[in-house]
Amino acid sequence: MKSMFDILMGLPLFRGVTRERMAETVGMAKFHFLKYLPGETVVTAGDPCTHIKFIISGSVRMTIENADKRFKVASSLAAPEVIVPSFLFGRATDYPCTVKAIEDTSILQVTKQDYLKILNSDAVFMLNFLNMLSVNAQKSVDGVLALTTGSMEERIAFWIVALTQPAAADIVLSCRQRDLYSFFGVQRSSFIATLEAMKEQGLITYQGNEMNVVSRKAMLDLLASCRMTDEQSEE
Repeated sequence: MKSMFDILMGLPLFRGVTRERMAETVGMAKFHFLKYLPGETVVTAGDPCTHIKFIISGSVRMTIENADKRFKVASSLAAPEVIVPSFLFGRATDYPCTVKAIEDTSILQVTKQDYLKILNSDAVFMLNFLNMLSVNAQKSVDGVLALTTGSMEERIAFWIVALTQPAAADIVLSCRQRDLYSFFGVQRSSFIATLEAMKEQGLITYQGNEMNVVSRKAMLDLLASCRMTDEQSEE
């Protein structure tokens, strides 16, 4: 059975840290362990993000909706992972999604103040956190390019990537098709043709108002290949 140190060292924000350094870290901050039964709510969208929360066992279902609840993206996240850490700091520090346990799940949480102590105590901790923020920032740049000049496939792919975490699985988009093609500003025939093309490529399956994403990585690969094609065309 894994020790607490082994579990912590497997989390993305603690990678590359020695066992000895981790022991020192545990001593400088208060780590709170919480257990959730299947279906119990871990956080609710709109709650203030006052702690960083690590999934140390089990898995959760994350759901993000727009204001009128006509559009919803749900995805699963399994241990060891961290729940939307980029909302811990900055101007927008409320959780953007509701998170519920899928199975018996254990969460380790640390207050924002104690997590700052951890970040300031070791360059490795800080670098891990900055790397994560950099990935999110780069994703935003890709998104602007995809939404302004990209194909319909690129725009859908970015939408999926932007609203899910890197380790997300079982991604499902729920929305009326007419709302989606209206949002993207295209005709229904063009939108359906794009969905069919993505289905044939093995990227998605869809039926009615639900779109199931086969692989988030495949969406990232699609965006990367389109960017590479654009760069080659400019040479």
